[in-house]
Amino acid sequence: MTGTHATRLSQALAGAQATGLDRLDAQMLLLHVLARDPHDRAWLMTHDTDTLNADQLREFDALVQRRTHGEPLAYLTGIREFHGLNLQVDARVLDPRADTETLVQWAIDALDALTTAPTHDGPAVVPPRLIDLGTGSGAIALAVKHARPHADVTAVDASTDALAVARVNAKALGLAVHVVQGLWLQGLSHRFDVIVSNPPYLANDDPHLAALKHEPLQALVSGPDGLEDIRRIISQAPDHLAPRGWLLLEHGWDQASAVRALLKRAGFEAVQSRCDLAGIERCTGGQWTGCETPAPT
Repeated sequence: MTGTHATRLSQALAGAQATGLDRLDAQMLLLHVLARDPHDRAWLMTHDTDTLNADQLREFDALVQRRTHGEPLAYLTGIREFHGLNLQVDARVLDPRADTETLVQWAIDALDALTTAPTHDGPAVVPPRLIDLGTGSGAIALAVKHARPHADVTAVDASTDALAVARVNAKALGLAVHVVQGLWLQGLSHRFDVIVSNPPYLANDDPHLAALKHEPLQALVSGPDGLEDIRRIISQAPDHLAPRGWLLLEHGWDQASAVRALLKRAGFEAVQSRCDLAGIERCTGGQWTGCETPAPT
């Protein structure tokens, strides 16, 4: 697409699409190069005869090439919109998916059902506690905190790189979330009203991994059946849940039945699943009542 003559915006977009790139992706990359708001697609249409300078065209060409090789759009622009928030993301963390908003909404619903908001004529209640395990960019924890500012929210990850991204996002958004390094619930002493996690859930040989080569492998893969980390979280959760507290997990498109069985075996009640935007059972959770039962196997 490069050349010595000035290139109109419409020409740049057409050239990007000629490589097989989706039109929306091409528009998002062009807006990024032009330092425009990512929602400003209408501006592109009204300025389609404007031109790119040589440096802008080279940058756009390079981004188009990276996108056509499968690199997530969010890594190229540095921004992912999630549950109404603009998150900074890069290759240190997973690119947050819209389907995970299903998990966020369930966590919010669980907090609302378990707690009573303070009133002007009554004593303040203890803020409900929520912990997000494997927080990555902080997407889930920050979305919940934004929606329910009164909640006490903790974000945990084993990766120092991921926590650096989460801290940047928390500061940029002005959201007071506790960011802690750790492996799931190990070493934590608090009990929580809601434990939420989007853990690794792909099997070691999952064919989808080929399309995810740009994202951190440790945040994707979890043993031969993809359930190793989910088993660990389920086994640890009872010691960290308040009475009637909820454990909510995101999982693979075909794992809902297996996760429900694990939760029931561990003694959770009201075990159920929720569907994502495509109608697929994407999240499964259960409520803890304090029964002593064997850990899941």
